[in-house]
Amino acid sequence: MLNISNNRIHNYVDSSRFKSMTIFADNKHYKIIRKVVWGVFIAMVLVLFLPWTQNIKGSGFVTTLKPGQRPQAVHAIIGGRIEAWYVQEGDFVKKGDTILHISETKSEYFDPNLVENTGIQVKAKESAVVSYTAKVEALAQQINAIKRERQLKLKQAGNKLKQSRLKVKSDSIDLEAVKTQLSIAETQYERAFKLNDEGLKPMTYVEEKKVKLQQMQAKIVTQENKLLTSENELINSEMELTRLEASYAEKLAKAASDRQTALSTQFDTESQVSKLRSQYTSYQIRNGMYYITAPQAGYVNRALQSGLGETIKEGASVVSIMPSDFEIAVESYVEPMDYPLINTGEKVRIWFDGWPTIVFSGWPGVSYGTFGGVIVAKENFISANGKYRVLIAPDPEEKTWPNLLSIGAGAQTLALLDTVPIWFEIWRTLNGFPPNFYKTQNKVVDKSNAEKNEK
Repeated sequence: MLNISNNRIHNYVDSSRFKSMTIFADNKHYKIIRKVVWGVFIAMVLVLFLPWTQNIKGSGFVTTLKPGQRPQAVHAIIGGRIEAWYVQEGDFVKKGDTILHISETKSEYFDPNLVENTGIQVKAKESAVVSYTAKVEALAQQINAIKRERQLKLKQAGNKLKQSRLKVKSDSIDLEAVKTQLSIAETQYERAFKLNDEGLKPMTYVEEKKVKLQQMQAKIVTQENKLLTSENELINSEMELTRLEASYAEKLAKAASDRQTALSTQFDTESQVSKLRSQYTSYQIRNGMYYITAPQAGYVNRALQSGLGETIKEGASVVSIMPSDFEIAVESYVEPMDYPLINTGEKVRIWFDGWPTIVFSGWPGVSYGTFGGVIVAKENFISANGKYRVLIAPDPEEKTWPNLLSIGAGAQTLALLDTVPIWFEIWRTLNGFPPNFYKTQNKVVDKSNAEKNEK
């Protein structure tokens, strides 16, 4: 029919028998159709060799670049009852502006003079600490006085003991002398008695010697008694020395025990003072928590609590505030297969919901209504939606993003990769292969090798 072959079909088949063959045989435009078909075929083949920019698609929403600039909930640090509201939804508040006033609901804080009373308790305990400190110092001085007194008393008793020992020694020497005198008196008496028998000495001489002998006998008894008395005094001196040592040891032990008791009480009181000071400071800080203030300047998005007289728990959210000063960014999510190809610093094309746009993913240069972005961070853990989170900031080299963008608006992203022919991209997509991953790795390796060579 198209006269492609020299073997004509009408040589073998009767074309008059078939209506369709009769129609085409009479159509004079078959040559034009053939040219069109061939033209389309050739154009399709040529299109397969056109350049195509590989890309990674992602979807997300508009957010802020820094965590402190994102919408936040203001919490009640302490529990209480709502007494008054000072803002309403949509109001602009500055940092430190009062949002809400609450009153106390716990019975232990009902006392209106709680802070003043606690301050009085702190002062009383501090005075007690001073008193116990003075008592400890007095007991320390008493211990030193007892030690000095003991030293003097023991020295005095030691001197007395030495005197007793010397007296015993002196009396024993006197006793020996008296014994010698008694022996001499006995010898003289015997000699006088013999001389009297021989008629050489008169009787009066014998009687004189006898009297002297009796005197020596009486004197030796006296001296023995005196020696016994000195020995008893020595024993008494030793006992007195021992008694003094025991007595002063007991006094020192009692004074040391009293000092340790006073120290223990002092430390316990100091601990109570520290605890009371902590309570006093806590009460002062708690008094300032009855007024909930704005942590930063922004707009009140929503009141999370309502009414007057309603009780809120400790840590409950009160209002949500959107900071007025923030740097806009896009939070996008990519598939796990594409995650290894994403790196910080790479360029990204973005288009936002509500802004007119025409997007050609493979030819970003002819796209309309897209904005430039730069990847500033990527998350290393997969999100709950099964994708990886990527944070994108505005590209300073591109046109600025729309000023009317609101936080939470939808956004679509294209991370641009390598440029390949269309036939390669079709073949990669049909086989489920990722984009040109190995080329990116080779670039990184080449860069590291270049750095090594420079070193």
